[in-house]
Amino acid sequence: MFSPEGPSLRELTVQALSSVERGYDLLAPKFDHTPFRTPDSVLTAVTGALAADGPYDDGLDLCCGTGAGVGVLGELCRRSVTGVDFSAGMLEVARRRAVPGARAGGGPRVHWVRADARALPFTSAFDLVVSFGAFGHFLPRELPGLFAQVHTVLRPGGRFAFPVVAPPRPTSPAYWALLGFDAVMRVRNAVRRPPFVMYYRTFRPADVRAGLAEAGFEVSWQPLPEFGARRDGSPRVRMVVARRPFI
Repeated sequence: MFSPEGPSLRELTVQALSSVERGYDLLAPKFDHTPFRTPDSVLTAVTGALAADGPYDDGLDLCCGTGAGVGVLGELCRRSVTGVDFSAGMLEVARRRAVPGARAGGGPRVHWVRADARALPFTSAFDLVVSFGAFGHFLPRELPGLFAQVHTVLRPGGRFAFPVVAPPRPTSPAYWALLGFDAVMRVRNAVRRPPFVMYYRTFRPADVRAGLAEAGFEVSWQPLPEFGARRDGSPRVRMVVARRPFI
């Protein structure tokens, strides 16, 4: 994170003391050189898993950031790919990226839209929606409304897919590191406005399933075997696939 290409400690501090939107505008030029960007291994695994049910016509990357997930859709969609984010800075970086599959004279059209994921300006416009690493920027009470928005923008039969990492066990250092990070963010938000919503503790699978079902989705879980299994045999990383029914 503190490599010559990445943000300095001072820059990260300024970001954390800003609003989420302003913070990501500031971070955007160096975002791809931080651990916050979704690893290519995850993007590749999700692309392969979704390809089995493709191709798709129109795809949406929800909270697209600098466009890494749009690259996934560029490999899977035939007609159009849209990235939506509320940070103008992140979208500006995304526009300069080369999107796989989107080539002059062929491949899907690529669009960038600045919008709040909780109030998407689309209706029944997509066959596939993906999202990578964005849900920590929403409070738990906001997730049902977010899932309902995705349901609205999907066509009947469309899919909403995103990877979920198995939560660390309380006996692991990672568990306590994430707990400590979340505690610091809660203190920060209690004493400073505007808030900076970024919590890294993984939400519980039961809560994900319940929220998606409440929004009207049919939910399934698909292991991503590339990342192996935990000691109890459960997958380290799974892909949630929520399908909007035809009826």
